[in-house]
Amino acid sequence: MNLINNNFILAIHSTNDFFGFAYRFISDEKEKVELFSKKFDKNLTNNLIYDLKEFLPNESFRSIDRISVSLGPANFNASRLIVVLARTISQQINCSLDSCSSFKLMAKRIGIKNNLLEKNNNSFWITKKLKHRGYLCGLYKILCEKKGEIIAEEMIKPNLYKKLPHDNPCFEVDNNIKDDLIELLNLSLNNLDKSIHNKWEDVLPIYPLSPTN
Repeated sequence: MNLINNNFILAIHSTNDFFGFAYRFISDEKEKVELFSKKFDKNLTNNLIYDLKEFLPNESFRSIDRISVSLGPANFNASRLIVVLARTISQQINCSLDSCSSFKLMAKRIGIKNNLLEKNNNSFWITKKLKHRGYLCGLYKILCEKKGEIIAEEMIKPNLYKKLPHDNPCFEVDNNIKDDLIELLNLSLNNLDKSIHNKWEDVLPIYPLSPTN
C-alpha cells in the first residue's frame, strides 16, 4: 500500500534505552506492521525528528488518521520529547492522539507470561527499582473479553513508592519496544472502532520524578 494515499495509524514509543516508531494501514486486514527502533544517544532531540522523517516521507503525514504514544515512565527526556512530538503532529494535522503508560503496554505480556488469567486474583503490580529513590509501581489486571480478546486494565497508574506493595504479586518491568509499539497500534485501532476521539491537549507525559529531585 501507498503511505500517501492510504490512511494509517502511527505509534511513537520510548523506553529507558530505545525509541521507536510503527505504522499500519487501517484498511489492511492482514494487520501488517512496519517497525523502526533505535538506541538513543545524547542527541535524541535531533535524531528523533530525523529518524521519523526517514521512516515516513513528508508527503505521508496528511494520511495519518490517528497517533498513539506512550507516556512513560521511562527516560525523562525521551518521554517528554516523544509526547511533544506526538502532540505537535496531532495538532498540525488535526487527528486523534491516543496514549497510555508504558507499564500498561507491557501488562498483558507480563500477565500472560505468568499465567495470571488462570488465577482467581489476577491483579498485580509492575515495578521498577530506582537507585536511592524507592520504586515506580503501577497496578494492573488482565481480563478476557467475550470475544476472547485479552486486555490489560490499569487500576493504578505508575507512581513512586518508598517500599514495594505487598497486597498483590509484583513483577519487574519487561521492556520490549517492538511488542509495545504493536500494543500502541492496537490501542488506536480499538479506539477507532469505538469512535473515541482524544485531544492532543489532554496528553501529558507520566514521570513521578524530575531529573533534579
